[in-house]
Amino acid sequence: MRINKSDLETVAVKRNQYPDQSLKEVAFAGRSNVGKSSLLNLLTGRKKLARVSGSPGKTRTINFYIINDEFRIVDLPGYGYAKVSKSVSAGWGDMMETYLENRPNLLKVIQLVDIRHAPSKQDAEMYNYLRHFGLDGIVVATKADKISRNQMAKQLKLIRQTLGLTSEDKVIPVSALKRTGHEELLDVIEELLEG
Repeated sequence: MRINKSDLETVAVKRNQYPDQSLKEVAFAGRSNVGKSSLLNLLTGRKKLARVSGSPGKTRTINFYIINDEFRIVDLPGYGYAKVSKSVSAGWGDMMETYLENRPNLLKVIQLVDIRHAPSKQDAEMYNYLRHFGLDGIVVATKADKISRNQMAKQLKLIRQTLGLTSEDKVIPVSALKRTGHEELLDVIEELLEG
């Protein structure tokens, strides 16, 4: 699949702000500094579609991007950033739960983890949460340029074990910096849309 057109359609905090359910949606979730904005910009071929922030935890809304006039990519708020107050992060949890529970057109949530580290407790909680909703199965391991080829197999195995992935679940190493791995991810998204 090639993404030729991508635009921010709407920014939502509450359910009544979501766009209509006529288009299929694929959402992205991850810790605040995992590189989600960089990945979305790489997938769409646009440098500034999703704003890359120097201070993690900036995305406090659900951002709906319309892609090729055919489907939506949904950018969920980042989780797990220590400098954000408990009340704000609790609000994100409610916002995410409302979205995940009320979108029949949501096909899958792609979870991002940093390939350099074992997934955090919050990453594991998020994955279990997605599993509960039947939205699990695809993990993107970001920042793949930061480790050697030898380390990569070890880290991918660690991610699989920590998150309790099955052999059917996909883990895709991606580097926004080196622009690698995103073609495989686009193929997986295309399969989802066609399924």
